[in-house]
Amino acid sequence: MQPAHVLFSLVFVMGALYGVWKLGLGLRRKNLRALPINPVWVEFLEKNVRIYRHLPTPLKEELHGHMQVFLHEKNFEGCGGLELTDEIKVTVAAQACLLLLNRKTNYYPKLTSILIYPSTYIVKNERDETGLVIQEQLHLGESWETGMVVLAWDEVLQGAYNSHDGSNVVLHEFAHQLDQEDGEADGTPILEKRSQYQSWARVLSNEFTKLQKKSFNRLTTVMNDYGATDACEFFAVATETFFERSQELKLQYPELYEELKSYYKVDPLTWS
Repeated sequence: MQPAHVLFSLVFVMGALYGVWKLGLGLRRKNLRALPINPVWVEFLEKNVRIYRHLPTPLKEELHGHMQVFLHEKNFEGCGGLELTDEIKVTVAAQACLLLLNRKTNYYPKLTSILIYPSTYIVKNERDETGLVIQEQLHLGESWETGMVVLAWDEVLQGAYNSHDGSNVVLHEFAHQLDQEDGEADGTPILEKRSQYQSWARVLSNEFTKLQKKSFNRLTTVMNDYGATDACEFFAVATETFFERSQELKLQYPELYEELKSYYKVDPLTWS
């Protein structure tokens, strides 16, 4: 057999195996989504995730299905002495899956592990030439392109319970995961159609500049000033605000609201 034929055969076999794997993955996820929700999970959601109470019944059912897949596929790890419980995992999964409703999803394909600390944790950023730590920062959460999200449980719970303050660490960090799916943390996630990118770039760039100016002049806005840091933080903060302070966001940033509504395929204004 000629080398070219061997290469072609290998490519064909690998393609066939990938097709079989993808088909199996799709069937497994379909079966997981069809599983009945654990009533105890619903109790956790009703108690902890305030926005869940306002979801229409069809979206609640879709959320339940996404959570089944998410909890089956992602690894949770307790850090800093935290003992993981179903309540912790369900509370995180529900908020992460809120961003997947009503649209085609691959369930954060790069993400493998969620690390959870009991509370705000310290990250050692810089060391001197001897290895001594010279700079530390307190963190509420992080999102890594290498397949990891880190969260502080007390912040997760507070953000889930107060669904109207525009501050939600899970929505923030998982918005970063969506942003990072194309390999770049640039404030532009993968959009449904190529034609959407031009409008997205124009609107988010304009609104980002607007927020930067307001932040520089110490003017109050519905969005947290942290969104003025860079484009990727702007998208994450805009996501938190879209889901938790939708009415104010639509009033102050109408074009941004419409872009996010088009991307997320939901309108939180209709949930209240």
